[in-house]
Amino acid sequence: MSNNRKLVVAAIVSASLAVMISSGIRSSFGLFLTPITETLGTGRENLSIAFAVNNLVFGLPLVGLLSDRFGPRQVVIAGSVLYAGGLVMVTVLTTTMGLVVSFGLLVGIGLGATSYVVVLGAVAQLIGEDQRSRVFGLITAMGSAGMFVVPPLAQLLLSNLGWQGALYALAAVPAIVALMAFGLPRRPGTQLHGAQEPHVDEPFRSVLKKAARHRGYLLLTTGFFVCGFHVAFIGAHLPAYLGDKGLPEFVAAGALALVGAFNILGSMLFGWLGDRYSRKYMLSLIYFGRAIVILIFLLTPLTRTSALVFGGAMGFLWLATVPLTSGTVAYFFGARYLSTLYGIAFFSHQIGAFIGVWLGGRFYDTTGSYTPIWVAGIALGLFAALVHLPIPERTELTSVPAAAD
Repeated sequence: MSNNRKLVVAAIVSASLAVMISSGIRSSFGLFLTPITETLGTGRENLSIAFAVNNLVFGLPLVGLLSDRFGPRQVVIAGSVLYAGGLVMVTVLTTTMGLVVSFGLLVGIGLGATSYVVVLGAVAQLIGEDQRSRVFGLITAMGSAGMFVVPPLAQLLLSNLGWQGALYALAAVPAIVALMAFGLPRRPGTQLHGAQEPHVDEPFRSVLKKAARHRGYLLLTTGFFVCGFHVAFIGAHLPAYLGDKGLPEFVAAGALALVGAFNILGSMLFGWLGDRYSRKYMLSLIYFGRAIVILIFLLTPLTRTSALVFGGAMGFLWLATVPLTSGTVAYFFGARYLSTLYGIAFFSHQIGAFIGVWLGGRFYDTTGSYTPIWVAGIALGLFAALVHLPIPERTELTSVPAAAD
């Protein structure tokens, strides 16, 4: 195996495992909503605010900027430390503001630094345009594998250790992410010999100006808002929703696990399709499919089976948007500043996540029902399906032949 190939494989494996662990822990947060609020004697809105801040901070483009400036390895290591520290501090800072600082700020920054924005940007620098969607799909699928494995484990920890003990146990896991960082490029802008995309030497400011005027990038960013709304609301509030309807706790954990399991298939399939067919049409199909799945879920009598089927169906469409969206951004502007440019689009995703999580708690505490948010999710899904259709499929890449590293 050539040295270049070894570096590429190491980066893909490291990125996949880092995302698997980081996303897996994050996907279990909804299981903590009821036990934490019952212990503290507060409504769901208080912890929902912390979850909402977490989603917003998670999406800040800062980590992408730092990765493009200092290199992905350093950012992932620092993020894993903050992630672990934030989980521990949740058990200590139990006021509303304390939860915002721990669950919201610290865990949010740690998540952003150890997840897709940074690692996809790192891997994109080592592979060509014709392979990106499928590789991004593979990495996203590994994040989904974490979603399949961790929620049942977190539920087991909750049942045996309580929510404080479960968070202590989960806080030990991000240390593995720090080790995975050593498989990622140390320097920003790393490019291997033989890369199919030429090296981009445009100034960063020039690339940002192009992005700000690019209609396709703006529409893509708008659609990603809806993705965040969907996944954050469902991830944070589905367990409580099912519990309110009288279903046992293991059904909620099972539904979240099926989201992860079926997202492995969805991410890899749509990543593969994205290298062969129009990415914008794939994205439109995904958002339309989400609206239909939510509508059927609301119209069907809620049982253990329907809850698990919903988890699997939504899972198939869950993060299949990630390889297609990030791959489209890389096609428009190249890989050099992908962490930043995808990070900006991802911030829109997380604004949607903030609103979805917060409004879920707000409406429940005010009306005792999640129905308005489910209906909003259907409407937004249809909106996103239409928004992607006019995206122009042209590259804005300006480049010169790469110099050897």
